[in-house]
Amino acid sequence: MIQVYGFPQSRSTRIVWLLEELGVDYGFNLVDFLKMEHRSPEFLAVNPAGKVPAIVDGDLVMTESGAIVAYLADRFAEKGLIPPAGTQERAAFEQWSYFALCELEQPLWTMGKHKFALPEEQRVAAILPTAEWEFQKALALLSEGLGDKPYILGKNFSAADILLGHTLFWGMSFKQSIEQPNLQAYAKRLQGREALARAKARESASSV
Repeated sequence: MIQVYGFPQSRSTRIVWLLEELGVDYGFNLVDFLKMEHRSPEFLAVNPAGKVPAIVDGDLVMTESGAIVAYLADRFAEKGLIPPAGTQERAAFEQWSYFALCELEQPLWTMGKHKFALPEEQRVAAILPTAEWEFQKALALLSEGLGDKPYILGKNFSAADILLGHTLFWGMSFKQSIEQPNLQAYAKRLQGREALARAKARESASSV
């Protein structure tokens, strides 16, 4: 059974959401950041960086949410959440997955680091307006790429939508304005997926 190491409302939600979409049995192992469990010897043996998500699938240990998403979608390719390798559809999948991680998420993580994640002496408040500007630029590109399609690759939901949608939710939680009607509808469409509701419930149950 695939084992997921995570914490509610973190990047590990992407992995739990995907597994729920895939309908795959998995174990969820809470790494309680509030109790500093991410710095415990037990978890550092899984991920020396002390970050979530991480997964263990047999002899394979993986970190980095984007890589895990692609691996699991390929591992269960029959579920149809990732296009076949070597196709134009797969190229678009990779493009928008990397965009989610490198363009859309990057300014949000800059905000997070300089608001609460970094030691106080390393935080630079002056960088926040620039990060907000970068996020708005990325939103404009995503809006153009989405167009009038229901999902980023077209009519069918894919694992790339998990990376994009989760990052949009992160922006909303950071009180960032999303003005584009198509992105508002896209976020609402993704928020309504039953697999996401199950993922949130699974994460929440682990922290009780």
